[in-house]
Amino acid sequence: MKSISRRTAAAAALVVLGAGALTACGNRTSDTAAAPAESCVDTSGDTIKIGSLHSLSGTMAISERTVRDSVELAVEQINADGGVMGKQIETVVEDGASDPAVFAEKAQKLITSDCVAAIFGGWTSSSRKAMLPVVEDNNALLYYPVQYEGLEASENIFYTGATTNQQIVPALEYLKEQGARSMYLVGSDYVFPQTANRVIKAWAEANDVEILGEDYTPLGSTDFSTIVNKVRTADPDAVFNTLNGDSNVAFFREYTNAGL
Repeated sequence: MKSISRRTAAAAALVVLGAGALTACGNRTSDTAAAPAESCVDTSGDTIKIGSLHSLSGTMAISERTVRDSVELAVEQINADGGVMGKQIETVVEDGASDPAVFAEKAQKLITSDCVAAIFGGWTSSSRKAMLPVVEDNNALLYYPVQYEGLEASENIFYTGATTNQQIVPALEYLKEQGARSMYLVGSDYVFPQTANRVIKAWAEANDVEILGEDYTPLGSTDFSTIVNKVRTADPDAVFNTLNGDSNVAFFREYTNAGL
């Protein structure tokens, strides 16, 4: 059921873009402080172009290739059903390479050179924040596919995933109901895990739950022996994991090998 709902959500997002694409994205009448770049989106033909910008290489590819596949599946299904407002969707695929700077560069290319009506992409909050000024400066559209830490809102971004109060806090409440009175925090060293863990620590303090440790590791890390040993020594009731990408494979392997 989860895979069906994700396909449905992706298809719905692509249908929504049709309305924005056909109203000349690039004319922000409410912004008088700075005129947005003139849009090169062409809706006069039989097709509408969208950008698919995900990490197809690097540490985040293990997660983001599946989102790329979901977008392609949604496009295939929508085109087979007549397209958006009678127009077929054409996808321009780019690789963010697990690097926020590359995401910003590719987003600029998709908007100004490929003239896409919207970009579907990003996973880490770092990649989203790198693309944010690009889409705002060009008054373009970005559909961001996964949960995030909140504390950000842009008229140019559709945040389709849950925030901390919708996902993490309910998980913490569940752990408390199961009797967890102590936790250890393990995460990747970037925006989402750090912000999420601030929320977790505030919740823990208010709910008399002890945080026994907090460790971060760079994206792409594969050596978790030290962290796992610290977790085993601390002996928490639960480990809250905000690692991203293929680091999870190495972490869970080490975690299991340690008998946890």
